[in-house]
Amino acid sequence: MLSSSLRRAAPALFAISAAAAIGGPAPAATPATVTIGNFTFGPAALTVPTGTTVTWINADDTPHTVVAGETHAFRSKALDTDERFSFTFNRPGTYAYFCSLHPHMIGKIVVKAP
Repeated sequence: MLSSSLRRAAPALFAISAAAAIGGPAPAATPATVTIGNFTFGPAALTVPTGTTVTWINADDTPHTVVAGETHAFRSKALDTDERFSFTFNRPGTYAYFCSLHPHMIGKIVVKAP
């Protein structure tokens, strides 16, 4: 016999299981991080699903920027040590980016539809 607390929880558990089985709401995209250090973006290439927020963190002693190339989709201010810049990628595609202060620093985000 089910305990009274389990009997009270059973309808909610059933609803959650049913929603998952019939394609309930998709879980939120996992955040992704790119670290700026030693004049590089790491990882240099990152693949994420649409809806993902990517955060760049400057772990370098020198200011850096994060600027989208041809797409012009995003542009950060100059980031000092430990400062962050985030952008949410809502459209599939390849987003090449660079540091406008040090143009040899390049990276790319590949956004794939689920």
